This record gives sequence, C-alpha cells and structure tokens, in this order.
Amino acid sequence: MLLPFRTSIQPRRTPYATYALITINIVVFMLQFTVNPAAGGLVYRPWVNYFVLVPGVSPWWTLVTYAFLHHDLWHIGFNMFFLYLFGRNVNDKLGGIAYVVFYLLGAAASGGWHALLHATVTPAPTLGASGAVAAVTGAYLVLFPQTLLTIIYWFFFIGTIEVPAMYFIALKMIFLDNVLARGGRSIAYDAHLGGYAYGILLTLLLLATRIVSTSNFDLWAMIKRWNRRRHYRDAVASGYDPFAGTAQRRPVTAREVRQNKTAPGTQKDPRVAEVRGQISRWLAQRNLADAADLYIELMAIDPEQVLPRQHLLDIANQLAGNQRQAEAARAYEQFLTHYGNYEYAEQVELMLGILYARYLNQPQEAVKHLRNAVDRLSDPGQLEMCRAELSRLEA
Repeated sequence: MLLPFRTSIQPRRTPYATYALITINIVVFMLQFTVNPAAGGLVYRPWVNYFVLVPGVSPWWTLVTYAFLHHDLWHIGFNMFFLYLFGRNVNDKLGGIAYVVFYLLGAAASGGWHALLHATVTPAPTLGASGAVAAVTGAYLVLFPQTLLTIIYWFFFIGTIEVPAMYFIALKMIFLDNVLARGGRSIAYDAHLGGYAYGILLTLLLLATRIVSTSNFDLWAMIKRWNRRRHYRDAVASGYDPFAGTAQRRPVTAREVRQNKTAPGTQKDPRVAEVRGQISRWLAQRNLADAADLYIELMAIDPEQVLPRQHLLDIANQLAGNQRQAEAARAYEQFLTHYGNYEYAEQVELMLGILYARYLNQPQEAVKHLRNAVDRLSDPGQLEMCRAELSRLEA
C-alpha cells in the first residue's frame, strides 16, 4: 500500500479556507448520525436523505451538498487528510475566496459528471467529498508538479520514498486507483475522474489566461518549454541552421551591439521584442533554463539578434550544461563574433574547441579555436586541457 503523508513545500500563509472546509465537513458528519438501538447503532438522521445526490432524481442543490456528507469515519478521515495534504498549497496559490469557489464548483463538476453517466441506471445515493478533493488534487498536480511527496509504503516491510507529485497523482491516484481498480465496490469512480479532469483543465486555463500567476515550475510552464523545444526541432527540420551566420567573426564593442539592437525599425518580426523582454525577465529571476529555450526561439525568428554580453554568455553556458552542444556552440560563436574583446575570450575559445572536438565532430573548427586559446590561457589546468586536445587532434 502507498500513502503520501508529506509535501516538500509548505504554504506561505495560513490556509484558513482549507481549515474551514475541513471543520464544516467534520461538524456535518457529527450531525448526520443518531443512535438507534433497534438498528444496532448509528443511523443517518432523516434530513440526510434530502441532501445526498441521486442521479436523475435529486434536485440541483445536491450537486454541492452531497460533498459535505460521509458514510463513516474511514470515509471522512481519508477525504479530509487529502484535502489537508494538497489543499493548503492550492489555497495559498488561489487565495481564500477563489479557493472555496473552486472547491464548490469541483464538487458540482464531479457530481454532475457522475450523475450524467449514471442517470439511466438504477439510481443509488452518492455522498462524500472525494470528487471535490480530487479537483483540488488535480489543481495541485498543475500548480506544483515538481514538488516531492514523501510516500509511506508497506508490503512485507515499511519504508518511505520521495516521488514527484505529477507522477504519483497521475499514475497512482488517477490511473491505478480510478481506472485500473474499477470494480464492484460502491465507489463513485466517475465522480473522482470528473473531479480530477475539472481540477486539471480549469487550473491550466487559469494559468494560461494569467488569472492565476504562473511560475517557472508549474505544469503550464513545462508545457510551454516543451512547445518551444518542438518549434525549434521543427525549425531545424525545415532547414534552420544553428551555425548560420557565424563563419565570419568580427569583434565589435558592447556599445555598438546595444545601438544595433535598440535602433528603431531594425527588428524584422514583432515577436522579437516580446521574446527579448521575456529572456531578460527570466535571467533577472535566474531562470536560465527558460531563458535558454527562448534564446533558441529568438534565433529561429531572427538570427541577427544579439543579446547583451553577460546574458549571451550565461545562456551559452546553460546550453552547454544541458548537453545541447550544437545550440551552445552557436551561442558561443555569436558571443565571440560580437564580444571578441572580452577579457576572458580565450576560455570561450577553449569551450568551443572542446565542443567541436568531442561532441560535434568538427576537428578543423576545434583546432582553430584551440589554437586561438592556447597562447592566451593562464590557468594551468585549462592550458593543459587545451594542449592535450590539440595534440590529440593534430596527431
């Protein structure tokens, strides 16, 4: 058995709305039972029948009220535990009022989906917060997919592991528990799936429309990064050459570059200004991964665009660190073309030589850059590396 019991992030503010929803559920649970000795213990009070959801039979308001009723202690216990586990961070991200509205609409969406699919079969009363909690869990998957969940497991022995939230929620909680595990038990699987779908899709929409602020780590940002890489692959497949325009290297000053890139009327595509601005914002936040992706997009739009010196160097280093050797070499070449008077240009030459020699199978280019570097390097380790690589290539 697998059970998550801790997340790797904590809310910045006290999630009062989550605590309020948990309290309301507990109070309603305590009020919905009465002791009946003739029935052998606890039974539902008569008013409960007016608030459970019966597909095709009960009135519209039961699409929400059913989510505040529970069958037994295990039922409410697990629901409230998962609401506490995932709801606090979603509450923090959305804000109290928006979070409560999101939760209630999640209850209605999951209940409505269940009622739609089961209206033509023998109606059975449905109750429980599982669908609403599934909506919150789906929102957590979108907002915090890369956070780690500490999972306790017990089979023949007990232990803990850490798993990214996206994989555990998508594979275990959605697919295994509600798709593969469907059976004859009286569990509203379709209500759960409706809640997950509502939570995931609505949260993506809120991020895409910027109603909710996006971050570097949410699912929407991951989708945009994937899409940028797809566009780049398509551009390469259609003939875009990442090394185009780097054959002639002409050192110019940083002042000349700044004048060229800001001169009115020099931008050929209206997307250039937007992409350049976003690159600057990502770099200011030290989000080098997204900045590097956007740099590749910028080169596909207009290969003549040049970033400020440190920005371009940071992006080239990021691309090299991510094993994107062709793009890194193109960025280093552009750096040397426009900032050849950089005081540590020999280190850039060494890096280019290593990339061409070891990864891109261009020995002539490698030798050219390594020769440029060997007479100027002062660091003993770098100098030894440069000479060894030259000896290997010229042997």
